[in-house]
Amino acid sequence: MIAAIPLLILPFALYNLAMTGVLGAGGIAVLDNQIMSLSMLSGATWTMSFGDLLIVIALALLFVEILKATRTSSKTLLDHLLSMVLFIVFLVEFLLVGNAATQIFFILMMISFIDVIAGFSVSMRAAGRDVSIGL
Repeated sequence: MIAAIPLLILPFALYNLAMTGVLGAGGIAVLDNQIMSLSMLSGATWTMSFGDLLIVIALALLFVEILKATRTSSKTLLDHLLSMVLFIVFLVEFLLVGNAATQIFFILMMISFIDVIAGFSVSMRAAGRDVSIGL
């Protein structure tokens, strides 16, 4: 049952915790907080903000979600349905909550949408290959 929970709920929860102030000052400004910086060989300085880190985490979890979609078990349908519910929650929050009207939240929402579409597509392809016609 726990395997059916969409992993993309983690960046969703982190974003909302950051907006409420649990992870720092709170509000949209926390997305610009610098997490790390590296001096490159070219002399430039590369920085990563909290919002950038959320996107990287979401992309890594999207990869795992697509791998989960290749399973052919009874939990797969529940996983897809919960991913769809998570996308709907993303969409509703994006439309109705002021602090969610950011580029970072929009990208997280699109990653969730890709998870839904890819999950159903991969499952249909895998199910089509599992069908065997007997005579």
